[in-house]
Amino acid sequence: MITKKNLIKISPVLWEIPKTFRSDMNVPARIFTSEKMLDEILKDKSLEQLVNVTTLPGIQGYAFCMPDAHEGYGFPIGGVAATSYPDGAISPGGIGYDINCGVRLLTSQLNIKDISQDFEKLAHSLSRAVPSGVGRGGQIQLAPHELDDLLKNGLQWMLKNNYATQEDINHIESNGTLTNADPDKVSHRAKKRGFGQLGTLGAGNHFVEVGFVEEIFDEQAAKAFGLVKDQITILIHTGSRGLGHQVATDYIKIMMEAMPKYNIALPDRELACVPLSSPEGNDYFNAMAAATNFAWSNRQMISHLIREDWKRELGTDEKLNLVYDVAHNIAKIETHEIDGKQQKVIVHRKGATRAFGPNNPEIPADYQSVGQPVLIPGSMGTASYVLAGTKEGMKISLGSTCHGAGRRLSRRAAKQLVQGQELKKQLAEKGIAIAAGSIPGLAEEAPIAYKDIDEVVEIVSQAKIAKKV
Repeated sequence: MITKKNLIKISPVLWEIPKTFRSDMNVPARIFTSEKMLDEILKDKSLEQLVNVTTLPGIQGYAFCMPDAHEGYGFPIGGVAATSYPDGAISPGGIGYDINCGVRLLTSQLNIKDISQDFEKLAHSLSRAVPSGVGRGGQIQLAPHELDDLLKNGLQWMLKNNYATQEDINHIESNGTLTNADPDKVSHRAKKRGFGQLGTLGAGNHFVEVGFVEEIFDEQAAKAFGLVKDQITILIHTGSRGLGHQVATDYIKIMMEAMPKYNIALPDRELACVPLSSPEGNDYFNAMAAATNFAWSNRQMISHLIREDWKRELGTDEKLNLVYDVAHNIAKIETHEIDGKQQKVIVHRKGATRAFGPNNPEIPADYQSVGQPVLIPGSMGTASYVLAGTKEGMKISLGSTCHGAGRRLSRRAAKQLVQGQELKKQLAEKGIAIAAGSIPGLAEEAPIAYKDIDEVVEIVSQAKIAKKV
């Protein structure tokens, strides 16, 4: 059991578990958090999981945890780790079951006063346009060859089929396509689970949220991102649905069976991994890329459906602009300065958001001067944030930051404390309209189930791994 006594306080918002804590650690572990929020993190096994991550073959620098961390499968959610390329480990537990779960932000030219009387109508029309719930299918039905084409080409398939514009593509991480994607490495069962799910949210904490810009912290960055006070925004949070979940399930099993072949022994089987350069590692990486392309296409299709519904319901021809779309469950090949030298590494981000600083060639041309947009959703009834990546973050956190508020209560615990209908009523009293596939399921996502988003964002701001916009 890890306690505060085992941690070294580097700064008010950075703590370290030294390599000497356990004999099998290959690198130290670092946690971005305040002392108050550290007490929350210590209530579950997040830091034990983080220490286990430090034992991965080929891990470089540090294993990191963000302030919204909580216990996950193998890796803590909020975990970041880089392993050496090409022979270091790749671990599905370091990406998660919902491959390329991520967030995108659209902006309207309307402001809060323009639609204040339309909240209920919009909530219900959007819920009809974008299906949600466990296993729910959508209106887009793909033939098998079309799904393979989409898995291979991502947003290029969406562009070819008139569901996206080039401007959209320019404002998506990796332009919405990982080019190493191989549909042949995705099982028939995974594809079967993906058929009919394009343009759907799924369940859990996935949502479409209409909000407005309440406060501007950085005028220059806000202007670059096209954000102004009182402007209506639409935030979308979902991932690769059943297809991505099955890819993870398939390859975790494969890796558990393959580890002895590569003499890999780990303290937790949930960290199952193999060298990226191995046949199993390469197959997973290419299947993960295909699921990633599906998730970006899914959020793009949802955007298309919202744009169509927006026109119908509000009688406006205005264009909903895409600010950015960024993943927070993914592994990517990147180059970072580690231990004083530039290294090509396999960066795992699980419940952590890429946050590249200014002048990085990976980010859109129109954001080069201010850094990459970082989208951090809060819970129902609390704020969400737009941040920007920093140069400091590139040096101290592998260009990574938090991904949300982070759970403090399990879904079961939340349901024991909150009733869905009562929560809906309380939010309505605050002027918040909700339409949900499952009213009992609302209780699982009650604000009480999450940490304080304002505190999480303040920590990453103080740590300078992202700045408030």
